Amino acid sequence: MVPTVSIRHIAEHVGQSVRLAGWLYNKRSSGKLHFLQVRDGSATIQCVVFKGNVSPEVFELADHVSQESALIVEGTVKEDARSPIGFELDVTSVELVSEAQEYPISPKEHGVDFLMNHRHLWMRSSRQHAVLRVRHQLIKAIRDYFDDNDFTLIDAPILTNNACEGTTTLFSTDYFGETAYLSQSGQLYMEPACQAFGKVYCFGPTFRAEKSKTRRHLTEFWMVEPEVAYMDLAGDMELAEDFLCFIVARVLEKCRPELTALERDISKLEAVQKPFPRISYDEATKILAEKGVEFEYGDDFGAEHETVLSENFDRPVMIHRYPAAVKAFYMKADPRDAKKALCVDVLAPEGIGEIIGGGQREDDYDALVERIKEHGLSEDDFSWYLDVRRYGSVPHAGFGLGIERTLGWICGLHHVRESIPFPRLMGRLSP
Repeated sequence: MVPTVSIRHIAEHVGQSVRLAGWLYNKRSSGKLHFLQVRDGSATIQCVVFKGNVSPEVFELADHVSQESALIVEGTVKEDARSPIGFELDVTSVELVSEAQEYPISPKEHGVDFLMNHRHLWMRSSRQHAVLRVRHQLIKAIRDYFDDNDFTLIDAPILTNNACEGTTTLFSTDYFGETAYLSQSGQLYMEPACQAFGKVYCFGPTFRAEKSKTRRHLTEFWMVEPEVAYMDLAGDMELAEDFLCFIVARVLEKCRPELTALERDISKLEAVQKPFPRISYDEATKILAEKGVEFEYGDDFGAEHETVLSENFDRPVMIHRYPAAVKAFYMKADPRDAKKALCVDVLAPEGIGEIIGGGQREDDYDALVERIKEHGLSEDDFSWYLDVRRYGSVPHAGFGLGIERTLGWICGLHHVRESIPFPRLMGRLSP
C-alpha cells in the first residue's frame, strides 16, 4: 500500500511512491503538463501531472480543479534543485476529496478589512503560515526555557475579582450575581505561587479593554509571566536578558526558512546578544531632550518616546526605575529614592516598543496596604494577596512578556494583528 506522508518529511522518500493529502494552493499549465502546488499544512510541494503518465480523467481533473480544493495525490518523489524545498512529485493519480467553491482570497491585492473578515481563510496563505509557524516555535522556546531552568508552570485563573493593571481597562461580566473581570495578568497569582515553589511561571490569554487602535495593541493577547522568590530587580533584569537571548536564538535556529519567506533582516536578530544596555528613567528622559522630543518629566513613555529611545540601540534596551506614580500599586519603592519604583521595561528595537514589563514587588505588608489605599482599591479584595506578606514574606520579582509584540518584532511585522491566529481589536469580535 502506498504510504501517506507529510511534505515536511518528503526528503525521506526520494524515489518512492507516496500519497499526499492536502489542498490545492495554486496551479499553472503548459500544454501536456499541469503543475499543482499542493499544501498539506506542513509545507507546499509542486506536483507535476504529465499527460502521458495519468488517465485522461485525471489529466482533465488537474486542468479544472479549483484553488483550495481538497486532494489526495499519488506519485513518485524526485529531487529538483529548482524547487524551494528541493523536491517535486511526479504524479500518477489525483483524487478529488472536496471541490472548493470560488475561493475569495486571490493573488491580487486585498484590503485589510477584507483580509481580517476572512482571517479563517487568510491564515492559509504562505505569509500567514510562516508567521504562525514562528509563533509555534517561539512558544515552544519559551516553555523550554522555563522548564529547563527549574520553573514550575502554575496556571492562573482567567476570571478574577480584582484588577492588576488598573481599573480602567477591565472587561467585566456577571458571575452569579457578583462582578467578575477577565484577567489582565496572572502576576498576582504567581506571587503566592513563587513562595510555594520558588520559581514559577504562568502562560495564557490576558485581556485589556484599552480603547486603542495602534498597531501595537490587541484587546486579547497571550503573556508569559515568571515570578521568583528571593529575587531583586537586578536579578530580574538578568533573567529577562537571558530569556530573550535564548528565545531569539532558538527561533533563528528553527525558523530560518520562515524568516526568509517573511523577508526578515536576520542580522538584526543576530545582534540580540548579552549584555543589553541598561539606562534609568532619568537617563532616558535626557536622551529625549537631546533629540528634541517633547516629554513631561514624570509621565510614562508613549509609543513615540519608546521608538526614539530604542532607535539608539541595536538590541533590546532596559529602562529601569520609573516614577512610582506611573507604575502599578504592587511595585516596590526604591530605597534610595522613594519616588522611584524598582521596575524595568524592556523595549525592542525597530520601533516595536515595550515587550517586557516587570520589577521587584512590594514585600512589606504595611507599605503594600498603603499603596492599595492610594490607588483607591479595596483592601478586602486583596486580603488573600496580602497574606503573602503576612506569612513568610520575602523579596521577589518577575515580569510579563507579550507574545504578540515579541513575535511581531521577531518577524518584522507592521501590525500585531498578524501575530495571533484570530485577533481581537476594537470593533472586531469575528471571526
